[in-house]
Amino acid sequence: MTTKILVVDDEQLLEYVIQQRFRQKIRAKEIEFVFAHNGREALEKLAEFPPFDLVLTDINMPEMDGLTLLEKLSQIDNTLKAIVISAYGDMQNIRTAMNRGAFDFLTKPIDFQDMEITIQRALETVKKVRQNLTEFQEVQTQLIQNEKMASVGQLVAGVAHEIYNPVSFIIGNIEHAENYFQELITALNIYQQHCSLSNPEVQTQIDALDLPFLLEDLPHLLNSMKEGTERIRGISTSLRTFSRADSTSKVRFNIHEGIDSSLLILSHRLKANEGKPEIQVIKDYGAFPPLECYPGQLNQVFLNILANAIDALEEWNSGRSRDEIKANPNFIKIRTFLTDESEKIINGNSLSHVIISIADNGIGMTEEVKQRVFNHLFTTKSVGKGTGLGLSISRSIVEEKHGGRLSCNSTPGEGTEFIIEIPT
Repeated sequence: MTTKILVVDDEQLLEYVIQQRFRQKIRAKEIEFVFAHNGREALEKLAEFPPFDLVLTDINMPEMDGLTLLEKLSQIDNTLKAIVISAYGDMQNIRTAMNRGAFDFLTKPIDFQDMEITIQRALETVKKVRQNLTEFQEVQTQLIQNEKMASVGQLVAGVAHEIYNPVSFIIGNIEHAENYFQELITALNIYQQHCSLSNPEVQTQIDALDLPFLLEDLPHLLNSMKEGTERIRGISTSLRTFSRADSTSKVRFNIHEGIDSSLLILSHRLKANEGKPEIQVIKDYGAFPPLECYPGQLNQVFLNILANAIDALEEWNSGRSRDEIKANPNFIKIRTFLTDESEKIINGNSLSHVIISIADNGIGMTEEVKQRVFNHLFTTKSVGKGTGLGLSISRSIVEEKHGGRLSCNSTPGEGTEFIIEIPT
């Protein structure tokens, strides 16, 4: 990456001297110099050709002097450093320049060897400050996202709890209703066997009720009600699994329940509707014991990756005809297994990994996109649809929180596979 330096000085000769002194670095595109002849022109250059890494400025210049310029630099970019170069080397000017944020002060005539050393030190400081700022922003963003997920989790858990109780009452009452119905049928059969139905009023009522159909259909009706409430209870259980809060230490967790709960959250996007085909989910779950992990955070990873797979398939469908989609239907394949071979040895003990592969047959990614897909705030989605946080946070959860690895394989036009590796 080329370093961009703004030189502010009303002496035209300095421009020529600097270009000659740094000509090799300029040709190698290590450094790019932009020149301005006063503070006002410097502000215009800063606005026109951002971002800059360093400013070299004289003090005594027409229209706007260097000390006034220093005051305004922090308002433009507080990571930008400035070196003051002036023939006025008195202590008052030095103190004023340093108080206004100057990184260092050089006097004319310029000692170019000293100047190069000072520039290098300033650029290293700028790089470190900007790197720290980026890391701080990433941590801050992740904390906000984690807080958001925690709030969503609490809300979902509360809703799931409120659903679970009344559904349990309904299921319990349906079981009693089935028993009562069977008892009434038994009593009715005994009555029909031992009592006459010649009474016109009784016969008319039986005909009006269509009693044979009622007796045949009522068990089916009760069964469908029972099945529906069982499904609601299953949804409630899955929501509680998805939203479970993490403790300060890892706990044993069935990751298949976590994946299934994430699929449930996204089920409305997997179903076919008008203008959108169904996305088939193919599960190939391996057999292994519960994994020690932070369940809530892993559920967030599963949700992020599955949502991205659905987005990729929807984007892929937008450019295909119905016949093309029918010939190559959408699917998401989820495989889990335990590695046979040890990848690490800790204190003489082998350490195996749980592998979770989530693959789609969507649009795929170019090599350039694949290299940047885990970068903080990088997204290929339109404004308002993607934040560029999901995969960055997912990698942090897998690698930093669980000591694992999150990687990606993708080919344009063939699909994408995300591989989660968690040590057991």
